[in-house]
Amino acid sequence: MSVQEATASGPAAEGEVRGADADAVPADRRDQYIPVRRRDIIEALLRDGAAPEAETEDFRRFCNILSAVFHHEYHDELETLRDRYFYFDPARPPLTFDHIDTAQALGELTAAFEVAMRAANFVEISPDEIAEAERTAALLTVETKIPKDEYETVRFFRRGRHTESGTRASWYGLKREKISFDVYENVVVFIAMKNAAVRKRRFFGEAKSAVRPGSVLIKYFTNIPKPDLNMLFPGVRVVMSRVDQALLGIPALLGGVPLLLNAIPALSVLALVAGAYLGLTGAIEGDRLKQALAAMSGLVALGGFLMRQWMSYERKSLKYQQALAQHIYYRNENNNAGIFDYLIGQAEEQEIKEALLAYYVLNAAAEPLPREQLDAMIEQWLAANFGVDIDFEIGDARAKLERLNLLKRVDGGLTVIPITDALAALDEIWDRFYEYPKPAAP
Repeated sequence: MSVQEATASGPAAEGEVRGADADAVPADRRDQYIPVRRRDIIEALLRDGAAPEAETEDFRRFCNILSAVFHHEYHDELETLRDRYFYFDPARPPLTFDHIDTAQALGELTAAFEVAMRAANFVEISPDEIAEAERTAALLTVETKIPKDEYETVRFFRRGRHTESGTRASWYGLKREKISFDVYENVVVFIAMKNAAVRKRRFFGEAKSAVRPGSVLIKYFTNIPKPDLNMLFPGVRVVMSRVDQALLGIPALLGGVPLLLNAIPALSVLALVAGAYLGLTGAIEGDRLKQALAAMSGLVALGGFLMRQWMSYERKSLKYQQALAQHIYYRNENNNAGIFDYLIGQAEEQEIKEALLAYYVLNAAAEPLPREQLDAMIEQWLAANFGVDIDFEIGDARAKLERLNLLKRVDGGLTVIPITDALAALDEIWDRFYEYPKPAAP
């Protein structure tokens, strides 16, 4: 569908399908994220618009200077995020917080982070969804334990979603069942750790979190099944399911009890031998020595059995932990301070695509368009040309064009200034970025 055809068709009727398989996607699940390259959008707009060569070159110049303006503006956002994250970066050595208000600094970081996430069209995942993920499982059928007492704040953000299907083992691995589940294409986790180190009792002494207290972890993952969100928490551990505990515990009980019953009488024999060796009792007969050796063999057998069961438990735990690591490792894209360049770049990209789409459609329209019609036309065009069904952020696009002095309101509708005037307006904005007051004459 060309821009002209979208203009002629007007807004979609209520309930009309937009794009392929749009009827299978409920309205409340549509993303505002535009998953199409900016360059591809520009080429498709020019191809469909069939504009004269001079106007085509003007539009390319418009896209270039519009990108430069947004890039300059978002550079400040990037510097703000880096500055506010400095004291919370876990990669840095512990720094004193005596001269700053920690709560205020964390609030400022969170606010700046939220701005970047909204601009990049990320949506926060509700606590109910996260809680639901803890109760379900996708392809990786392992149970996890999350050290929630180590976290001060936990927030999940997602962008892009599709449905996949696969098979999962059931009935103790004897049966394979087919399942379908939602997959989040981009997931960002923001976790603030508590200021005090959390120590826990383990089987062998104490253990504490590997993350510096008071730090903030930011992790970016791709293509995460919705039921596996609980695996993205830092410090998550794989634990034995009740079935695995039974499979290990019942043989241990059946095999260990007889060995233990045989070892108890042998302990008395060993006590007598030890007493004789220390001179506390009389001499021990040869039969007693043979019994003592047999008792020692029984105890060694019991110890070997216990060690074998412990190694089986450790091997099973290691297998599950390795499965979890493999499942997440190749989906982790970026972490902590390194994620800011990506987020700001994505926010900048989304803002540019929204602005240029709105400008081009309004510029191609024969008359001013109502806001709702403009929104519908852009969504229809994206669905027809790229097969994506999104909820276009018309309010955000309109606000950007208005801020850049490119938008006009006429008779209740929206239109834009001509392309040559738009180039001049953007050039003037760019010139003001580096305009400094001249020193006063002496």
